[in-house]
Amino acid sequence: MKKFLQINPADTVAVALQAMPGIPAGHKFALREIAEGEDVIKYGYPIGHATRAIAKGELVDHHNLATNLSGTLDYSDITPDQFSPVEAQSVLQDESEQATFLGYVRADGQVGIRNDIWVIPTVGCVNGICRQIVEQARQDIASSSALRDGIGLLYFPHNYGCSQLGDDHENTRRILRDMALHPNAGGVLVVGLGCENNQPREFEQLLGDYDCRRIRFLVCQDVEGDEVEVGAAIVRDLYSQALSDSRVRVPISNLRVGLKCGGSDGFSGITANPLLGAFTDWLCKEQGGTAILTEVPEMFGAETILMRRAVSTEVLQQTKDLINDFKQYFLSHGQPVGENPSPGNKAGGISTLEEKALGCTQKAGTVPVCGVLDYGQTLEDVALARTMTGTVGKDKEYGRPSGLYLLSAPGNDLVASTALAAAGCQLVLFTTGRGTPFSTFVPTAKISTNSILAQRKPQWIDFDAGSLLEDVPMAEVLERFIGFVARVASGLQLTKAERHGNAGFAIFKNGVTL
Repeated sequence: MKKFLQINPADTVAVALQAMPGIPAGHKFALREIAEGEDVIKYGYPIGHATRAIAKGELVDHHNLATNLSGTLDYSDITPDQFSPVEAQSVLQDESEQATFLGYVRADGQVGIRNDIWVIPTVGCVNGICRQIVEQARQDIASSSALRDGIGLLYFPHNYGCSQLGDDHENTRRILRDMALHPNAGGVLVVGLGCENNQPREFEQLLGDYDCRRIRFLVCQDVEGDEVEVGAAIVRDLYSQALSDSRVRVPISNLRVGLKCGGSDGFSGITANPLLGAFTDWLCKEQGGTAILTEVPEMFGAETILMRRAVSTEVLQQTKDLINDFKQYFLSHGQPVGENPSPGNKAGGISTLEEKALGCTQKAGTVPVCGVLDYGQTLEDVALARTMTGTVGKDKEYGRPSGLYLLSAPGNDLVASTALAAAGCQLVLFTTGRGTPFSTFVPTAKISTNSILAQRKPQWIDFDAGSLLEDVPMAEVLERFIGFVARVASGLQLTKAERHGNAGFAIFKNGVTL
């Protein structure tokens, strides 16, 4: 194993692959003398400037390195690369070359990778009722017949649905709508109180022409008697229906994965994130699938790389707006746009937001950026808009977007992962160098950047990308990773977070609470 790695020939720092005198593993050191004020180069791009003179061989971290980021930019000098029609669209191979998985095909044409029963509150006031409904339904089902493996009964408490205004109120409604319509749910019970701002009947209208056999409503204040008993009976009925659902073999082009990282370290941009980038290229370019990248603040410093990959001037402008709108969000609260690396990031070898972003965006591979999603917007919303404007045919299958998309959401792990799931991802691929046990409301697979973490926390980590540090070829690791994703999507392997019942979600909040 090499002692250190210079990632790009232009870099003025290298990363220690194993501990060296004065340099912890995953941290960087100067390859030459760096003058005060001079840009420090990693991944071939500036990751900030030296706050004092740095000697050759010296540790480079947040004590002698500072961000170059400040405010918004006009990006007027950025133009998209010229992609051919084949490169700009998903490339569907011959049927014999298509990878497949076993999924649940829903009435609207979407494909789920799980068949759970979800109980979703419209307002935080009924969180306890939702918990009681699920507990009662579990007892009732267990007393009559064993719970079938693969059908979970889950509820998702949250704090919102009332006393919210403007965008916060709409964000809550959109995320809850997206959950109710998500293909990973075999059945959904939406539980309301009755007097909340997020009125159940008005919320129901947001669902459009939904499958009323699969999605039910319960308004507690309208129930005569015990709402828990009524709700548990509905859940039992949804469960009975789900028992008749079967997995069928479908092309992996139906798979939509969310790309996320958290608890990153100095190896994130060397192992796990490049592995997800290779997977994204394979899924989008070779299989016609879809990947979504979010964590907009963790694009700052690497955003021009994504902008140049926009498939059109329209998508380029959307990407510019995505970045500047989020920077303005920071500035409107009096916060600097360059403040992001957490104490854990810094301890792991990441010193500035630019450094974090250049590693983070590698999860998106090299494929073109096909579009930008607003917070709470789904890929189905995009398909509907394209159909209504006549840009695609009315056939659902042909109107469904594919390729790489960017999504507006912050870097916070649970908020961002929730946004990815709400956008339509059936699976979130989450890289980490420090480790984390959480999951959003869809399976959230943890990919470790280093083997030490995988060995220390086997109850958290689903796949170890640390073998890339041992000179195992990327093609070999990618092949194993593709097999892993196919097993998870087919229900043949649960994520560690699923096994431990860690599913949850969080809604982005920005405004006033009444």
